[in-house]
Amino acid sequence: MIVFPNAKLNLGLRIVSKREDAFHNIESVFLPLPLRDVLEVVKDKKQDDLLFSTSGIPVEGETESNLCVKAYYLLRTRYAIGGVQCHLHKNIPMGAGLGGGSADGAFMIRALGELFDLKLGKEEMHFLALRLGSDCAYFLHNVPSLVEGRGEKISKVDFSLHGKFLVLVHPGIHVNTREAYSTVKPGDSTEGIPEILKLPEREWRFKLKNDFEESVFKTHPEIAEVKELLYSLGAVYASMSGSGSAVFGLFDEPVNDLSQHFQGYFVFESVL
Repeated sequence: MIVFPNAKLNLGLRIVSKREDAFHNIESVFLPLPLRDVLEVVKDKKQDDLLFSTSGIPVEGETESNLCVKAYYLLRTRYAIGGVQCHLHKNIPMGAGLGGGSADGAFMIRALGELFDLKLGKEEMHFLALRLGSDCAYFLHNVPSLVEGRGEKISKVDFSLHGKFLVLVHPGIHVNTREAYSTVKPGDSTEGIPEILKLPEREWRFKLKNDFEESVFKTHPEIAEVKELLYSLGAVYASMSGSGSAVFGLFDEPVNDLSQHFQGYFVFESVL
């Protein structure tokens, strides 16, 4: 079985409060992005464990910490699943605020459920995904959604950026999500993100904020420079996604010759 875990963008990201369980309550609109990893999962009757391999963008960290691996062993504690060979080809940069690892874990849960005919219901998959990570549950829905709480409250929103041109820039910086949350402070905005998104896109620049930018930009000013460069190129809106370090710009028209501006950076272009 081959599946294609996709990235996401954050349109606004409010840190509402810090919770007693050390997580944070957030408000953000998640938008699926057509940038995808490739995940192959097949049964392996010759052994009774997981054989995991990767290619593409190098996967950092210990194998045991990969969310595909964690998903396999999480399901093994609850269901009688057998040996599996899993290969992950990474196209989504890590430490970028694009949810690539979370998507891989969520897609792994669904793939294993289908592979072993576990008949997992929506509530069970949602529970399992939240055990893996706060963003994982979103990728079981994978439509424009308002995400609240620590990521467990997900409600579909009637929203589209159809016809806009997207430029996504990853400056080669890995922002550790846990560290980013340790320094972020709740913002002062009280206006709900869904209401802001009803405004013309050019007004978002002054209202639609990502609360991580203040602390992350202080540590990595080059990320702030990418955002400003996107505006100078004519973006109607630009923002860091998630806790960074990827920055995206929305344009009304295609942008010519991006290579002269972002040499050595990962650049993804798409029509939404």
